[in-house]
Amino acid sequence: MITNLRIGLIILALVLVTLFLLPFQLVGLAFDLRIRRYVPRYWHRAACFLLGIRIRTHGRLETLRPLMLASNHVSWKDILVLGAVADVVFIAKAEVAGWPIFGTLAKLQKCIFVVREDKRGTGKQVNEIAARMNAGEIVVLFPEGTTSDGNRLMEVKSSLFGAAAAAAPETPQGVVHVQPVAIAYTRVHGMAMGRYHRPIAAWPGDIELAPHLLGVLKEGALDVDVAFGETIAFRTGDNRKHLSQAVTSRLRRMLIKHLRGRDYEDFTPG
Repeated sequence: MITNLRIGLIILALVLVTLFLLPFQLVGLAFDLRIRRYVPRYWHRAACFLLGIRIRTHGRLETLRPLMLASNHVSWKDILVLGAVADVVFIAKAEVAGWPIFGTLAKLQKCIFVVREDKRGTGKQVNEIAARMNAGEIVVLFPEGTTSDGNRLMEVKSSLFGAAAAAAPETPQGVVHVQPVAIAYTRVHGMAMGRYHRPIAAWPGDIELAPHLLGVLKEGALDVDVAFGETIAFRTGDNRKHLSQAVTSRLRRMLIKHLRGRDYEDFTPG
């Protein structure tokens, strides 16, 4: 009974926060105002607070632009976490747009939806990514292409960096700054999270969303480390496979370090 009451209160609070922020975001989207970039951050922070997701950040978000963040992907909660620490826009596969609730939220955040199999539409999609980065927006890419179990980094697909390779010539300096970001879910209810409890945080693609979401609402109190790594300057003509290898190396090193409980220097995002 207490658990059900708690879940009901969380859902009610999320609805109220959404209704409060929605008019501001709709106006921002309608007139393409800068407000549309940072309203989602307030919503993500509120969602993390209500769900009991506590974030510790390490390193610093790159100040150079245009900027692309390349992050490992564990769960849908990664969206909340990254959206809570920075004003970002996500590159998402086209089918996400049709998901209940999450698809609507993605559209409200003006995510960039891509159809990977659509070769004819690739140019248009890349142009949008380049234009958004050149306008100062921070674009997030999940180069694994899918979610993992949270214990390891899956294969980073160099093909997904095609957006950066194609966008670089469209930027004023012919460069896209790519910053690796490691997301590590480390504790549950203040206790170290081992492999047994990792499914609470992770959302592999073969698990249905609704039961997993309900489990997160019941559990709460998750700690997550977000580590910002050294930025890579990807210039026009550079090899995207080399970029992929560099991102893989840095992501894997940071992820292992935080899963084992070794800290970077903390910082509080503005």
